Amino acid sequence: MEWLSAAQMWVIVAAFALIAELFTVSFFFFFLSVGAAITALLTWLGITPDSTSQLLCFVVVSLVSLALFRKYALRIFGKNERVDSYQSFVGDRAVVSVSIPANGEGKIHYRGTEWIALSHKGIPLAEGTSVVVKKMDGIRVIVEAADI
Repeated sequence: MEWLSAAQMWVIVAAFALIAELFTVSFFFFFLSVGAAITALLTWLGITPDSTSQLLCFVVVSLVSLALFRKYALRIFGKNERVDSYQSFVGDRAVVSVSIPANGEGKIHYRGTEWIALSHKGIPLAEGTSVVVKKMDGIRVIVEAADI
């Protein structure tokens, strides 16, 4: 007598994949869960009786559903607006470590490292100038001279 049937094992795999999806929110494990759930159903119906057919069913259904629906799911459930993860930097103070020319790039020393920096209003900033972070533009920091 078996402790768990093959269909029940696939249901457990589907549940673990859903739990993993909750932690990653990547819409990868979700489709593994779909593959495991469909494999459980087909195993319960007797369509995939042996482990080889079950594994093949799981792989094919997971990959096909991932390829067809992941981009669509990310568009629907993903964030509609780009969230700037560096928004909390705005207003912080830093020091210019490499002079920032009028319309060019320089560097600031901020949070223990060097960052590429641009002047907020195109005003040149000399090395050693205290600045305030006005905006983050990708990996560039937009700064202006701090009022002392």
